[in-house]
Amino acid sequence: MYTPPALPDLSRMEERRRLSPAALRGFFKIMEHWRIRDEDARHLLGGISTGAYYEFKKKPNRVLDQDRLQRISYLIGIFKALNVLYGTKLADSWIQLENSNPIFGGRTPLTCILQGGTPAMERVRSLLDARRGG
Repeated sequence: MYTPPALPDLSRMEERRRLSPAALRGFFKIMEHWRIRDEDARHLLGGISTGAYYEFKKKPNRVLDQDRLQRISYLIGIFKALNVLYGTKLADSWIQLENSNPIFGGRTPLTCILQGGTPAMERVRSLLDARRGG
């Protein structure tokens, strides 16, 4: 019988310390692939200041809080699903293309996520996971 691996306990500082550097490096790579402006990237991280954003970028060994790790986890899941579903070119541009799916209402997925925050990130990730059968 399959037992899924335990989820990380993000309330524990040592767990966040372990995960944060890789999460930040992954986040910034995804922002490059998706060609996201720094202003929007800051908003995707929960609306952090410009100074804090560039500190994260310069020194990704910072420890993130639970909210930021969860946000990055959703974005990594979205990125992964897009790359399973589509070729690299579409996977990298999909987030900024107008979308006729009712959850987007003709907006881009990026606009939907920026306006809807983590609930919208979760919704987009669930949509893509369902499309790929995951």
